[in-house]
Amino acid sequence: MRAKYDVAVIGGGVIGALAARELKKYELSAVVLEAADDVAAGASKANSGIVHAGFDAVSGTLKAKYNVLGNAMMETVCRELGVTFRRNGSLVVAHGAEEEAQLQTLLARGRENGVDGLELLTREQVLEKEPHSAGDVTAALYAPTGGIVCPYGLTIAAMGNAMDNGAELLCGFEVCGAQKEEAGWTLFSSDGRQVTARVVVNCAGAGAEYVADLLGGASFRIGLRRGEYMLLDKTAGGHVSHTVFTVPTKAGKGVLVTPTADGNLLVGPTSVEDEMYSTAVRRPAYDEIRGKALSMIADIPFGQVITSFAGERAYSDRHDFILEWGAEGVYHAAGIESPGLTSSPAIAAEIAKEVSDALGAKKNEKFDPVRRSAHWFRELPPEEKNAVIARDPAYGRIVCRCEEVTLGEILEATRSNPPARTLDGVKLRTRAGMGRCQSGFCQPSVFNELMKEFGMKAEEVTKNGGKSYLIMGGEL
Repeated sequence: MRAKYDVAVIGGGVIGALAARELKKYELSAVVLEAADDVAAGASKANSGIVHAGFDAVSGTLKAKYNVLGNAMMETVCRELGVTFRRNGSLVVAHGAEEEAQLQTLLARGRENGVDGLELLTREQVLEKEPHSAGDVTAALYAPTGGIVCPYGLTIAAMGNAMDNGAELLCGFEVCGAQKEEAGWTLFSSDGRQVTARVVVNCAGAGAEYVADLLGGASFRIGLRRGEYMLLDKTAGGHVSHTVFTVPTKAGKGVLVTPTADGNLLVGPTSVEDEMYSTAVRRPAYDEIRGKALSMIADIPFGQVITSFAGERAYSDRHDFILEWGAEGVYHAAGIESPGLTSSPAIAAEIAKEVSDALGAKKNEKFDPVRRSAHWFRELPPEEKNAVIARDPAYGRIVCRCEEVTLGEILEATRSNPPARTLDGVKLRTRAGMGRCQSGFCQPSVFNELMKEFGMKAEEVTKNGGKSYLIMGGEL
């Protein structure tokens, strides 16, 4: 039996999740089809989390348009979804006259793109804003509208809000075939499931070209560019207060040094062209990141690195966002590389407008845009925490010492939309395992709670779905 919907969104990254949320602002039935076992499984969990001001994108491109629009929307979207967002401002630092000339270019481009508040700073002004700036920094472009957000937090909250408003999510739905029918498209999963939709929205990220080929043929090609990062402990989070960039190159915006929305210090990324999808971190990446980062910011305490990670960024051969109708009933949102995260609220609104217009859908007057923060408990004052614990003692038991995550928060993550069914799922929703010990102490407890909550056997619990099993038989 096949399920039928008005719209099927392929891909549960930040674009797909926000698109589903925007679609539910109309009287449309919608489903998100995600190949992985959870949302935010690709680039949406492994990126810089930067909300770009909009001075880098070439004027007149879709990147330039949606960057500025998305930046303006981000604060409201995050407030509605209970997601951490901070407008900390950004600096592009220059070393000498040649790079200072490039700052002038970025300044002019930013003003043409409609970015507010851009300002060129002298060396003395840079040091005033960032006292740890490297000794040979001579000037900087300052963008006060730049910000930081939790990318996976935004994705999960957007998907949850869409589901709270009636959207559905099918994980492990790897689209392997598609058939055009009079009523729309029937999509086939590799595990035998089928879904029919009047309109299909392709938000498949690295798989967008493959999906487009299934849906009438791709008019674009997708390439992969890996970005590797180093994440430092929260004790290093105050080393910089702004997001600090090098002057950008053709390969991207280069290595940056930034506080994260959760208080860590993030350094990276590299830019590695890949033929095959890979999230491995190369050994030479550490030296490359260190060298470039120290050219901007001195005395970075790299001894406090707690983990490294990598993400694949999908870009198109058009080197711009692809937002267009393809075959009948197919809308493509592909090649959404940087500044894709920043642009995501505006891109999602555009997708929903295009699809709702095509289907003649009315506004959904019952749509509720508000979702409680996943971290509501830790944000409470002590007396209110005590009141919650009196009602539910699970909130009084600390499971993750590094991040002070309680059992109550972990159980809530397994029971709310979309539910966390893996160790990484709990981690992305609660931060249990993201601290200094990187789950060394809390993993056994989380493991056992997943077993109890879902009736799993020990050998069925996974790190991040698929075959990422942790043990073979027996309770941990």
